[in-house]
Amino acid sequence: MKLCQSFEDTIAAIATPIGAGGIGIIKISGPEAWAIGRLLFDQSGSLETIQSHHLYHGHIVAPNTGNTVDEVLVSFMRAPSTYTREDVVEINCHSGFAVLDRILDLVIRAGARLAEPGEFTRRAFLNGRIDLTQAEAVLDLIQSKTRRSLDLASEHLKGGLQSIITELRGHLLDILAMLEAAIDFPDEDVEILAGEDLATRLRQQVQDPITQLLEHYEDGRILREGLAVIIAGKPNVGKSSLLNKLLRSNRALVTPVPGTTRDVIEESFSLRGIPLRLMDTAGLRQAEELVEKLGMEFTRERLAQADLVLFLLDRSVPLAPEDHQIYKDIGNKPRLIVLNKVDLESHPDFVAIRDHFPEETIVETSALYGDGMEELKDAVFLSILGGRLDTETSIVAPNLRHKLCLERSLEAVNRGLELLDDQSSPELIAFEVQEALAHLGEIVGLTTTEDLLDQIFSRFCIGK
Repeated sequence: MKLCQSFEDTIAAIATPIGAGGIGIIKISGPEAWAIGRLLFDQSGSLETIQSHHLYHGHIVAPNTGNTVDEVLVSFMRAPSTYTREDVVEINCHSGFAVLDRILDLVIRAGARLAEPGEFTRRAFLNGRIDLTQAEAVLDLIQSKTRRSLDLASEHLKGGLQSIITELRGHLLDILAMLEAAIDFPDEDVEILAGEDLATRLRQQVQDPITQLLEHYEDGRILREGLAVIIAGKPNVGKSSLLNKLLRSNRALVTPVPGTTRDVIEESFSLRGIPLRLMDTAGLRQAEELVEKLGMEFTRERLAQADLVLFLLDRSVPLAPEDHQIYKDIGNKPRLIVLNKVDLESHPDFVAIRDHFPEETIVETSALYGDGMEELKDAVFLSILGGRLDTETSIVAPNLRHKLCLERSLEAVNRGLELLDDQSSPELIAFEVQEALAHLGEIVGLTTTEDLLDQIFSRFCIGK
């Protein structure tokens, strides 16, 4: 969506979720914010004494009728000490669709316009209060699913990634200054291309830190977005019971009738700070009913998208052709074999289970009674990135946009190092250093396009 409105406008939006609740907030930002607030706000006493960053009690009154809409608390805040670095007014009223909609309508009629998605944060960025990584961190903070993803977003919001990028750019600027000295004073005894010191600095101060950030990209993706974990198996092996036990709630219907689950049931689940999307699927078998067939087609589609598959087997009955077919359907996806129903006597087929599924991680459980649940969680955790993911790491892991910029910057650094090794002219080396600088600048927003900003901020809600 293209933001075509002027940033000289005064904007307004509901900043809290719509619904019944104690408090709802309408936020106003821009040059006319205080004037609009004064127009609508009726306080006992004079408004001439209003001070910035103070909270005032009163009522919102419709100017055209004099009717009171709601009892409110209003904060008036002067620029630049605000979220947007503009004048801001926040109206704290009772939450409810009718109340919030009525007050917002009065604000719009008084001269504001409805904010675009993410426009408050966009103004904070454009007015220099935050850089682009911090703006993106606001959205990550709102969408955090676990405490660790919240910590990661908070680290970004505090400027963790910004400080790293600033340091990298500082090293590159120092190196560029040395190269420009060699260009400007070719006859002086400037031993730029003598080389080893410059190459060492470029490797240690720039190449290695960028490589480390890129190594943690997958960690950051998992902490922000989570993993799709699918429970797969033939009908009646205990998939729904396992989902319920892991969630500690009766989310899925459990019956002894095969084929009860016809669709994919999905629920969020936090495992040691890692958000998981846990999915119970329709049992895979030959089916005649159209609805069951569609459910199994959907299951196979989800299998293709899964980050991890829990392949469930009933150890109380013999292995069936369906089991082997499901194993083939899983393909090369990361997987764990879960032998369910340890509360029942094991069938002889499972004595030599590793002969059927060699080199697989196998966990035994009872989804009915909860046996083996902790062992299963341990196995799931260890299977994530081969157990490499450190949920307590202080490394600031980049998002996809950052990753692409870092990759382009690293490519330029690598080309510069190759030119140094070949004792090429400082002009050529300087060009690559400038390229690396430019791509790092994109991360923090030193170089941006309107399309990029539109893409980033369109993901925000209107009130942020």
